[in-house]
Amino acid sequence: MSRDQVQPAERSTRSAEAPFLELLARGASAEAYEQPVLLARLKEQSPQRIAALEHAKELALRVRSEIEGRRRREAELSALFETAHDLAGLRDLDAVLQAIVQRARSLLSTDIAYLSLNDSERGDTYMRVTEGSVAARFQQLRLGMGEGLGGLVAQTARPYVTDDYFKDDRFQHTQTIDAGVHDEGLVAILGVPLMIGHHVIGVLFAADRRARVFEREEIALLGSFAALAAAAIDTANWLAETRSALARLAGANEIIRDRSAVIERASDVHDRLAELVLRGGGVHDVAAAVAEVLDGTVGFAETADAPGAALETSRAEGHAVRHGDDWVAAVSAGGELLGALVLRGHPGLDPVDQRTLERAAMVTSLLLLARRSAAEAEQRVRGELLDDLLDARDRDPRLLRERAARVDADLEATHVVLAARLEGTACDADQEAAARRRLWSAASHLAATRHGLAAARDGGTVLLLPLDRDDTATDLARRTARQLGTAVHEAVTVGASAPVGDLAARPDVVAAAYAEGQRCLEALRLLGRAGDGAAAEDFGFLGLLLAGDRDITGFVERTIGKVVAYDERRGTDLLRTIDAYFASGMSPARTKDDLHVHVNTVAQRLERVGSLLGEDWQSPARALEIQLALRLHRLSSAAQH
Repeated sequence: MSRDQVQPAERSTRSAEAPFLELLARGASAEAYEQPVLLARLKEQSPQRIAALEHAKELALRVRSEIEGRRRREAELSALFETAHDLAGLRDLDAVLQAIVQRARSLLSTDIAYLSLNDSERGDTYMRVTEGSVAARFQQLRLGMGEGLGGLVAQTARPYVTDDYFKDDRFQHTQTIDAGVHDEGLVAILGVPLMIGHHVIGVLFAADRRARVFEREEIALLGSFAALAAAAIDTANWLAETRSALARLAGANEIIRDRSAVIERASDVHDRLAELVLRGGGVHDVAAAVAEVLDGTVGFAETADAPGAALETSRAEGHAVRHGDDWVAAVSAGGELLGALVLRGHPGLDPVDQRTLERAAMVTSLLLLARRSAAEAEQRVRGELLDDLLDARDRDPRLLRERAARVDADLEATHVVLAARLEGTACDADQEAAARRRLWSAASHLAATRHGLAAARDGGTVLLLPLDRDDTATDLARRTARQLGTAVHEAVTVGASAPVGDLAARPDVVAAAYAEGQRCLEALRLLGRAGDGAAAEDFGFLGLLLAGDRDITGFVERTIGKVVAYDERRGTDLLRTIDAYFASGMSPARTKDDLHVHVNTVAQRLERVGSLLGEDWQSPARALEIQLALRLHRLSSAAQH
């Protein structure tokens, strides 16, 4: 195709992208992206123009979806951090609870949000705060334990959700509750428990006046708000108890001064923790802040490194527990144990300092969840880019390079494609799926640290990693198998392709390299080398026998490709010299007779061959491979001519 033909096509593509870039710039609705295509159809523009607009529309909608997802996650984290800040400076419980309900309603985009608290004396739960409610009877509802959705949440300490309350027979419907729900016009309801330790103190709700399916992320987000609300209530109760105690000890000035100092210290650490969250501090920053306030040594311990019995007790009770001269506060979220904060060498700890350690553990869990969310989002972006390269859906080199740059990857560097698969035998489908997720997570982490890409594929994982200058594909495959196996505690087999480059301009080579890596992986398993790593270059002609798809061209290129290229560039006869050398029984004297050249010429040519193929090229194994490659090359050349 001539340059004159290419340039109009490029201008057509750019002109097709322009209206959608304007829509992205002004934040238009998803429906607006159909208008440029519809206008083109009405104007009866060419099919090529309409196809270009359709393609640009799909890309723009994907970008818009990614932007909206990021904005939503940022809004959710911002709301959680703001609520944590309100909690740290808690003075008015009603105001904090109202803010939690308002933010929950706003982020989940529901018609109404409300919060109920349990009444231990009456044995029921009552409405405490509402946002968006219009019915007086609904705002004054009281639910018996087990009655309605809220009563069931309060009784079982588990989240419940219904997309149509009146059609849902899982709940105990009563006339009073149904009348209040009917007055409010509610249809879809989500309720999550407010927990202090393992005790339920109330329920946080989000509801719509239309049928709606609440997603898992929305349930988790409401659960996070419920945890903050429970902490606010617990802190308020604790402050109330403290004020009562101070009132009873009004005559004891020394005790009052000591208690005030403790409260100020707790308030100080809460403010400092909130500041750490808002400025993006890390887990070790939290530990350092608490250590300074409590005048001790505080560290974060992974689950495997924390005292087991004390850690489980702390998680079950929701409080810091003493372990010898140390105190252990479990760091958990949604039932998942993430680690622990350990205060060392501090056997005497008053209740206020104990609660300070517990609050620090809660803030630590929020930070870990935020980091995990960001890491998972980056993993998905890396996986989507590699999927696109493997499927060759997006052939625009500029766009591919830009997407790679956003995750700190360089598609112009030399890479190796690696196929990885677990070798453990899972007992059931759930365990096998969990093992594959662990492999994908470990591969994604490795890819991120190596500036590469990773994606789950064909029951295993595929990685695209840059190749260091002094490294080989074999070294990289073996090292990757070892690192992934250590990370998932199971044997992992890794097959690697030959090095490939210029991936942005030739995305189709990634799929071919992946197929080569899969063949190497299968060859390893057939040879009984499961849990090892190898590249195509390790198998030689044996790889041709073991592979399902005979890569003859690749074998010839890997074996004698340098000699073929040298002859083509220099016009030499190295290839014919090797052939004659082997045909004469590796005798230079007989070789020179066959070629009608001087024996010194033969020696010089063989020396050049050695510099191209390596000093061991005449060893039995290498010689066999080279002779096979020569035969295949001759057959291929004869077929082409």
